[in-house]
Amino acid sequence: MAKIKNRGRAFSLYDIEVFLKDAGAEKINENAIDVFEKELEDTVNEVVKNAKTYANYAGRKRLIKKSDVELISSNAFK
Repeated sequence: MAKIKNRGRAFSLYDIEVFLKDAGAEKINENAIDVFEKELEDTVNEVVKNAKTYANYAGRKRLIKKSDVELISSNAFK
């Protein structure tokens, strides 16, 4: 599976904290933010892997289209 190259953090801890607060969390432990960041990175890697599979099936080796990601989203929770 293709992974995000280690260039530091994949997501801003501040942005994750703001997202969690917008989702209803009142207080967030820094360790929890680290776990959320890891989960987000894993989820993004999985989406990219699946999108690449759909793109490859459609005859595209390098281009992932919006429709590839939408296919993943429509099948994700079934």
